[in-house]
Amino acid sequence: MDLMGMMGKLKETQQKIEDTKKRLDTVLIDEQSADGLLKVTVTANRKIKSISVDDSLLEDKEQLEDYLIVTLNKAIERATSVNEKELDAVARMDMPSIPGMDNLFK
Repeated sequence: MDLMGMMGKLKETQQKIEDTKKRLDTVLIDEQSADGLLKVTVTANRKIKSISVDDSLLEDKEQLEDYLIVTLNKAIERATSVNEKELDAVARMDMPSIPGMDNLFK
């Protein structure tokens, strides 16, 4: 096993992961409530970018809170899925299979 070569690959893969994380800040996930009254946008790194609330939701605090919880959770779920797929692909691209190291980049 070429340890120096492997360390070089590891450093290269870590850089690719960092680059991918930066790129995921620009990948936007749009989600909305079933009736379209609430819309949210998050990045693939799960940062909220915008929330749009229809005026009709402003009259009922509990309903608005429910809408926010459901819609944000759906958006975060989708963003997490995109994030994990992208980072897993980068981590697996160059790295040899080493037992116990499959969670190193998460």
